[in-house]
Amino acid sequence: MSENENELAWREIPCVEFNLIQAVFQTTACFSSLSLVVSFVLFMRAYIYPPSFTSSLHHLSATSPPSLTTMAFTFIFCFIPPFLFIFLFHSLLLHFFKPNRPKLPLPPGTMGWPYIGETFHLYSQNPNVFFASKQKRYGSIFKTHILGCPCVMISSPDAAKFVLVTKSHLFKPTFPASKERMLGKQAIFFNQGPYHAKLRKLVLRAFMPDSIKNIVPNIESIAKHSLHSLQGRLITTFQEMKTYTFNVALLSIFQKDDQVLYREDLKRCYYILEKGYNSMPINLPGTLFNKSMKARKEIAQILAKIISTRRQTKQVDCNDLLGSFMSDKEGLTDEQIADNVISVIFAARDTTASVLTWIIKYLGENPSVLQAVSEEQEAIMRGKEEQELSWEDTKKMPLTSRVIQETLRVASILSFTFREAVEDVEYEGYLIPKGWKVLPLFRNIHHSPEIFPDPQKFDPSRFEVAPKPNTFMPFGSGTHSCPGNELAKLEIMVLLHHLTTKYRWSMVGSNSGIQYGPFALPQNGLPIRLVKK
Repeated sequence: MSENENELAWREIPCVEFNLIQAVFQTTACFSSLSLVVSFVLFMRAYIYPPSFTSSLHHLSATSPPSLTTMAFTFIFCFIPPFLFIFLFHSLLLHFFKPNRPKLPLPPGTMGWPYIGETFHLYSQNPNVFFASKQKRYGSIFKTHILGCPCVMISSPDAAKFVLVTKSHLFKPTFPASKERMLGKQAIFFNQGPYHAKLRKLVLRAFMPDSIKNIVPNIESIAKHSLHSLQGRLITTFQEMKTYTFNVALLSIFQKDDQVLYREDLKRCYYILEKGYNSMPINLPGTLFNKSMKARKEIAQILAKIISTRRQTKQVDCNDLLGSFMSDKEGLTDEQIADNVISVIFAARDTTASVLTWIIKYLGENPSVLQAVSEEQEAIMRGKEEQELSWEDTKKMPLTSRVIQETLRVASILSFTFREAVEDVEYEGYLIPKGWKVLPLFRNIHHSPEIFPDPQKFDPSRFEVAPKPNTFMPFGSGTHSCPGNELAKLEIMVLLHHLTTKYRWSMVGSNSGIQYGPFALPQNGLPIRLVKK
């Protein structure tokens, strides 16, 4: 039997039939065991202690022991029938309840150690080296076992489209248990079907261009204040960008007055919450998970106050995300609103901050590109009476836009995403079993030399021509793609406008390394010194 057959031989037996087989076989085993015991007792009584066997045989035992022939026949008739019965019954079971052996093999690959799998192998090195070596050895689809789960990893545009778009209903989003409990099970990330579609519609309503173009002045104010507070200091870029993106996230979720009133409390609680995202879900006092869950409860209480105030003042139609949730005709519960507000903060903060950090690094390493971006940004303000950005101005930044795209490709902040097969799925002659995790490897696609020549080179000009479908997926793809990508691009452009026209920076220390936590980042969060021009 092959490895795949051995691994999955019994997995397709219907549950009712399997339980029947198990019950009948256990009953057979009990009767057979009893038969053996009885046979053994009779044998012992007849030939080891013959005087007590029967009175009619007493004279035989008193004169001589039984012959070998007699003992052999007794053994055959006492011991062989139970074994024969077990053999015949097992044959009948296999005949009538023959398991449906899978016709498809599993993808090639290795599963590593029991339960642990290849988790240590993955995280003891650059994860992208692990993915690349697997792809080189097994091709664009392969199996492995990480984080306690059997997985199928895919690294071709067609496979990613299959999982995320064409057959997305067969693959549900999934996250580690600790993250799911902290964000909330009713968050948009963890759902499918009509409920997910409704949430996505509500989020898009708040984050589409018609809505976010009205907050450009507010985002610009946050950007200017952030940069002004950092000038003349040695800073950790990633940490400061996290503060900036957190404040923009609050602005997009709440009215300005709401987010100012509760900003510090929300920030304090969220910073505690995020520390437990990848912790073990052990809710005992003193654990990271326990502290995070307490912080989450406090965030929910703050949100309840804001919701209550809006209802009392009848401000349920505000042009922000919370207003979109509260104005839903079918009505979301306060718990559903809280789950989705927290999940939006999670999605909007670290990923965008990571992208900004990489852009600052790449611009610093490519002076000619930085010069061209600065000139593009200065040209926008030239001749304007009001030195403030408008929505229309952000549409006059083609080079800056290509820099953002190339950064998203090279850095590939989201190296992969998690899905779970909701039923057995066939793909390219392989079986993806129900319950297995499926990981589209975005970074492998973005770094394929067949799709992007010289993929390690930072070259924004490659986006002067639109990439082929399903080859560039920095925000995912399909119904679960990021609904806030327009807001993310807007806040990046606004900050880059002021950064490149008013400041210069120099990187401090080694900047060649990469760290993962869990997003890919320049070493030590990219320390820089920022000064006014």
